[in-house]
Amino acid sequence: MNKLFALILGCICITSLISCKKAPSIPPNIVLIIADDMNWNDCGAYGHPHIQTPNIDRLATDGMRFDHAYLTASSCSPSRASIITGRYPHNTGAEQLHWAMPEGTQTFVKQLKDRGYYTAAAGKWHMGNNVRAHFDDIHEADVSGFQLPTGDGKAPPKMVAKMPSGCEDWIPTLKARPKDKPFFMWFAALDPHRAYEKGALNPPHKASDVIVPPHLPDTADVREDLRLYYDEIGRLDQYVGKVVAELKAQKIEKETLIVFISDNGRPFPRDKTSLYDGGIKTPWIVKWPGKVKANSVSKSLVSSIDLATTFTEVAGAKTLGSYEGVSLLPLFTSKVKEVRDYVFGEDHWHDYEDHARSVGNSRYKLIRNDYNDLPTTPSADAGRSLTWQSMLKLHKAGKLTKVQKACFTSPRPKLELYDLQNDPNELKNLINDKNYASIKKDLMAQLKKWTKETGDFMPSKRTPDEFHRVTGEPDHSVRKRPRPDKKAMFGTYGKY
Repeated sequence: MNKLFALILGCICITSLISCKKAPSIPPNIVLIIADDMNWNDCGAYGHPHIQTPNIDRLATDGMRFDHAYLTASSCSPSRASIITGRYPHNTGAEQLHWAMPEGTQTFVKQLKDRGYYTAAAGKWHMGNNVRAHFDDIHEADVSGFQLPTGDGKAPPKMVAKMPSGCEDWIPTLKARPKDKPFFMWFAALDPHRAYEKGALNPPHKASDVIVPPHLPDTADVREDLRLYYDEIGRLDQYVGKVVAELKAQKIEKETLIVFISDNGRPFPRDKTSLYDGGIKTPWIVKWPGKVKANSVSKSLVSSIDLATTFTEVAGAKTLGSYEGVSLLPLFTSKVKEVRDYVFGEDHWHDYEDHARSVGNSRYKLIRNDYNDLPTTPSADAGRSLTWQSMLKLHKAGKLTKVQKACFTSPRPKLELYDLQNDPNELKNLINDKNYASIKKDLMAQLKKWTKETGDFMPSKRTPDEFHRVTGEPDHSVRKRPRPDKKAMFGTYGKY
């Protein structure tokens, strides 16, 4: 009897061990928070001394801050399409502003859903209808207030009476999730996108809090414009704090990976829609208790195209062959210090026609302006701002500096090269400096290689502007613009 009992007990133990070995590990929850038009260093975590961002700063203290993080596009919807598909904008079919991703688009969100994740989006959408089914639930924010009143280009724009933050549904969405599944949340703010609302933050920032970058004139109107922009970042920050607090309240903070980024840079001239750091560099903070070391900093280059590969690997899903990024998981777990040597950026039609590419390493950046006959006109919302009105007056009076006049200057250089370490504001173009010839040669070679490998192309024809480049007056017939045919690009830039 004792032998029989021992035999039965042994079988039970062996069966239990086998069952434990085969039991799958529970994948973490994932929360992606996307600011709308926030510059990479406009928060305390990146050294700004005055902007009120205690919650974003705490996220960095509790996690990892990335100092060389870049987006693939300096425009809202192309950037989001690239993030969700893990593909460069020219390969998403949605490289121009307001273009929806085509039917049959593959996304990491669909992969997570197929893996058993509950997937939800709340806030700004801006991705078209063909990927809606990839989410179990969507709470889309009203963006009708984004349209600033038009004018004659002389009078300052009116302030909107009420502008939502786009974050109002974040906490209700977290609370409504099913409690028996891991979840992915796409939390996309409207802050700090224009139009700006007075009273977005209480207490508000002061004019003395504002740090005016050298590519903008330091006037009272510019300071007021930036102050309102700061307020919307502060409002966004409060919602970031609410998300963390809700995760704690649900006792799931330790099982949740949080990534905070922006979709492109600040909506001011020479920032958003440009390939300067003010357009494509992003704040990037990761918090993952027990996995990501607290109060750590990564100096590795990372790209928003890497998120799709990273999230699928974190969830234990198979990485799609269509993804063009790399996994950042080794960086999160501190197994390696660098995962890529170069990052690439794209500029396409956004209110105005343009076509440009950039390549950068951890110190240098090269920009290739394909339509260099056109000036670097800012996005239309920035072009009807207090800042733009001030710049128009100073330009007429001949009081803008050379770099401040860039938005009015054409032709602009076909190529630009910047030393980001010694010239972080990208004010001195080194493209013709013989001391940097080897740097130029290397970056040009990398851009040519990337062009071939990713199938980059030039449009068969240009898309007309939707707004007047000075007054901002609209031509809404352009919004229903046809998709141009593709034309081979590789090999057409050998003369450079």
